Amino acid sequence: MQIIVDVGLSNRRTSHNSHEERAIMSVTTPSVEHDGDLGTTRDEKTDVFPSTEKQESAAFKEDGVDTSTASVEEENEYPDGGLRAWLVVLGAVCNNAATWGLINSWGVFQAYYETNTLSTVSPSTIAWIGSIQYSLVFLPGLLVGRMFDLGYHKLPLLVASAVFILTTFLTAECTQYWHFLLCQGIVVGVSCGTIYGPTMASVPHWWKKRLGLVLGVTAVGSSIGGTAFPIIARNLIPVVGFKWTMRIIGFILLVILGVGNLTIARRIPPVYVSGGLLNLAAFKSKPYSLYCLSGLVTFLGLYTVLTYIDVSASGELGADFSFYLVSIANASSGVGRYIFGKLSDRYGPLNLMIPMTTCAALLTYAWPFAHNKASLVVVAVLYGFSSGTYISLLVFPIMSMGTNDDVGRRLGMFTSIIAIGALTGPPISGAINSRSGGYEAVGYYAGSVIVLSVSMMLVVRYLLLGKVWVKFDSSSSTPPKFLGVARILDRDVCRL
Repeated sequence: MQIIVDVGLSNRRTSHNSHEERAIMSVTTPSVEHDGDLGTTRDEKTDVFPSTEKQESAAFKEDGVDTSTASVEEENEYPDGGLRAWLVVLGAVCNNAATWGLINSWGVFQAYYETNTLSTVSPSTIAWIGSIQYSLVFLPGLLVGRMFDLGYHKLPLLVASAVFILTTFLTAECTQYWHFLLCQGIVVGVSCGTIYGPTMASVPHWWKKRLGLVLGVTAVGSSIGGTAFPIIARNLIPVVGFKWTMRIIGFILLVILGVGNLTIARRIPPVYVSGGLLNLAAFKSKPYSLYCLSGLVTFLGLYTVLTYIDVSASGELGADFSFYLVSIANASSGVGRYIFGKLSDRYGPLNLMIPMTTCAALLTYAWPFAHNKASLVVVAVLYGFSSGTYISLLVFPIMSMGTNDDVGRRLGMFTSIIAIGALTGPPISGAINSRSGGYEAVGYYAGSVIVLSVSMMLVVRYLLLGKVWVKFDSSSSTPPKFLGVARILDRDVCRL
């Protein structure tokens, strides 16, 4: 009989602090059960919890989280520092700079295609290229996440990096709309998504107490790339032409993705979790399901400003100035990602995501009414800062809703759902612009859907903790309603 025993390890002191830790240890004793005349034996699994934890475990299982899959390795002390852990962070920064950095630069390419290569194609049609990029970064997460849980991450990362670099070189040879749609939209999107999945799933294997800070640091990588690539493209295209600009970007990707491939690694050995590609039981959890839906709704409007701020400003202020707005927004986003990533370890991700996403919604309303350089720069700076907070902390709550054994699959299902919003959001905004003849209606639409997503996050917060705003105090003897299975494993892991 296999017995799962919850053993409380109290008053453990380390060089930094002392806190209560929990470990789930597996002790296996055979139980002989005859099967006909063959005399074969089978293991029978029984869950045993002390009275103080039994009700909590049952509540978690009702919400689709199974505590029986927690591995012993997950209970060990996380490095939370050291050369190897920081090398993983460096790899994540490089991979995010290459993938999200180039994708977040789409606004510059949108403006260039509208006035040059694809001048006969409508803006909303061109926007589908960028939307497919955005969505396909998330869509492969389901397959890639499951592969990561099973221990396959190095080969997908290497192959996707090679395809991404090759396709960037091929984009230089594109001349028709369907060429760009295939290369820069579909293939780049899928390859970036395959890189992004194992990159972000590897980080929580090395960090726990400072996970929010580290996620903020890794998210800064996308801001670095998103700041640099638009400036590179804008300044090189008039000098060397579009073809050589894309080739130079390809060589840059070769260097930074090479660093990412060499440094990204998992720490916890893979543990087989039944259920195949999907863990549909996770959707029995109302907070998880609603958080997935809120992410979908957010991306219906979140990338509208980044996609169209360059185009909307170029008519009045000229293309020589307007393209810098994308870089300004991405640079400001990096500051927000780092600051609020660090603060999330203290105040909790949702406590920060909710107000800052609200600010992003208000700035989306205001953006169409900014008609001079000063106002547009202010909107770009503040919007980048506030939206960067949401992006950097997006996966943090999901990581805290279960164990690392299943983190890839949970993230995969989540990112596959929000891919729908990323795919359809910018084209909807482009269609509204074409019908209305301006960006005011676009701002109303995008801002309103972001506000709707904020209201959903408030409900998620209430479902998790019973209050709209409360900080989880790990020293409390009566913790909140539930924080997912991660709270059983370590009282300090989650401050939603």
